[in-house]
Amino acid sequence: MTNNMTEKQARVLALEHQIKRLQKRIAILDQKSNRIGWARVAIFFLGALLSLLAYFLAGWWLLTMGAVVTLTIFSFVAYFHGRINRSITRHKIWMQIKSTHIARINLEWDSIPTEPFTDIPVNHPFATDLDIIGKHSLHRLINTAVLSEGSQRLQEWLLNTTPDLQVIRQRQALIRELTPLTIFRDKLLMKSLLSSKNMSRTWEQKNVLNWLKVQTSTKSLLPLLIISLTLSVLTITLFLLNLLQHIPQYWVMMLLLTILFLFVTKNQRGDLFEEAYQLRDRFAQLSLIFEYLETYRYGKNQHLKALCEPFHMDHEHRPSSLLKKIARVASASTLQKNLLLWIIVNVLVPWDFYFAFRFQQYKSQLVSLLPVWLHIWFELEALNSLANFAYLNPEYILPDIFHCQNQNEHAFPFRAWGLGHPLIHTYQKVVNDFSIPKQGEIDIITGSNMSGKSTFLRTVGINLSLAYAGGPVNANLFQTSLFRIFTCIRMNDSVTEGYSYFYAEVKRLRKLLTEDESDNNIALFFLIDEIFKGTNNRERRIGSESYISALVGKKCIGLISTHDLELVTLEQNLPDIRNYHFKEDVLNGQMVFDYILREGPCPTTNALKIMQMEGLPIDAKGFKDK
Repeated sequence: MTNNMTEKQARVLALEHQIKRLQKRIAILDQKSNRIGWARVAIFFLGALLSLLAYFLAGWWLLTMGAVVTLTIFSFVAYFHGRINRSITRHKIWMQIKSTHIARINLEWDSIPTEPFTDIPVNHPFATDLDIIGKHSLHRLINTAVLSEGSQRLQEWLLNTTPDLQVIRQRQALIRELTPLTIFRDKLLMKSLLSSKNMSRTWEQKNVLNWLKVQTSTKSLLPLLIISLTLSVLTITLFLLNLLQHIPQYWVMMLLLTILFLFVTKNQRGDLFEEAYQLRDRFAQLSLIFEYLETYRYGKNQHLKALCEPFHMDHEHRPSSLLKKIARVASASTLQKNLLLWIIVNVLVPWDFYFAFRFQQYKSQLVSLLPVWLHIWFELEALNSLANFAYLNPEYILPDIFHCQNQNEHAFPFRAWGLGHPLIHTYQKVVNDFSIPKQGEIDIITGSNMSGKSTFLRTVGINLSLAYAGGPVNANLFQTSLFRIFTCIRMNDSVTEGYSYFYAEVKRLRKLLTEDESDNNIALFFLIDEIFKGTNNRERRIGSESYISALVGKKCIGLISTHDLELVTLEQNLPDIRNYHFKEDVLNGQMVFDYILREGPCPTTNALKIMQMEGLPIDAKGFKDK
């Protein structure tokens, strides 16, 4: 553990050193920016003064020359001033990225970006119980996605209820390649942040794609292009014949017919100027990201290269190539701003029809290509989040996951060494070794209040969620079969839904039984905290024994924590029951917990001790100091 901690600390120190260097660089650039800013002001006023002086001395020609020289120098300085300011922006974003990395390592929640757009799924089998999403959640700790689509994809992975082994292994292969690529990940994040300054957080992806589909569903402009070309050729031909052969001025009639055709077919061509500029601007917002993925040298990272293949495979249909073509259409469409010139040019050549036809072709290409590019980008955002999480926590590992078709395939459907909770500070974290040797086994965990039972259940569950998302887990060894996770830990919504706490718990446990009895070929891994704690001791014991007996030996494995020490006797009658416990000690009048999981039932209880230590009245006859 010492080596891993040293490696983690070394990464924190490296990040802090990078931040200091960036701060110095930003300070230097700020000084340059201020100097050039004052220089621009001086150039403007000095140039204006000298130009006026030249006017009085030599007249308009020297004034004009002075103004041209002043504007040229001013523009040149303004260009370099803009470059420096853009460099400052990039340096500040880069420093923000590094600072957030440190915050994620140290669990400094105030410095980790919030996610107001994340909704908690209703009736999800484990989302709330395991702190997968929320204010202080696994998703918020991991998520580095800039747009909501990438963040949503990561959330879907973490909350997946039917894990797929092939998908998990593909993600693991990509995360292995992405984890050491810190510059690639951070640069992509920086370019995403720069792009996001000019777009909404959601980017209106569906609106853009729907707009493209509507636009491309119109009829082809090729027939109109041919007619327009024919009219232009006839107009020019008749004009030349009139000029050279002195035939009647039929070209005037053809000219009027061409102009009439231009105005009649305006709706079919659409508003080329508005549409071209709108698409160019929306597409240009993504150009920083897409061009980076186009030009990046993937080297030996074959899985990453294969994922990003649509960006660099076909030169003709690369994002940068299409963007340039759309930009040309947008530039050509500016001719519409000059009505007289627009009519003259369109009479001579089918200008609008040609560019409208080409624009239609580009939009058709985008309809098929843009969803693929966006999918890869959002996939990369989710993958980079998990890879960044792995890099910032070098003691974590990628788990070994397998699909167990029957009980004899693998000796242990679940086994973990050095298992810890990723949302607990390193200096507070206690890790445990734990394994379940066969399917159908249920482990009962007993222990005193605050001894660590609930935290251990969440530790197992949150690492399973990470594992099935394809990410790293907080363990030294982690081997597991595919399971559907189901939890019954928090019942906070019982009052708001109009149920008593106990009835809400009963409904939840009934749902667990239904899931276990379903035809799904993936077994269930359930985690139940303080079973039936909403009722009296006698009924709780009877209900718990009956419920556990109904689950044991079935297509599931699970952990149940309880205060009822009577339940530990089930191990004597049911061979697939095992007992574990957490214990505590009292030192100098203070309760001390080591949070170590031990085999066997808990030998002590501490409720009365806690009451006594807090000064509550305790009947001495009923209290025995353990």
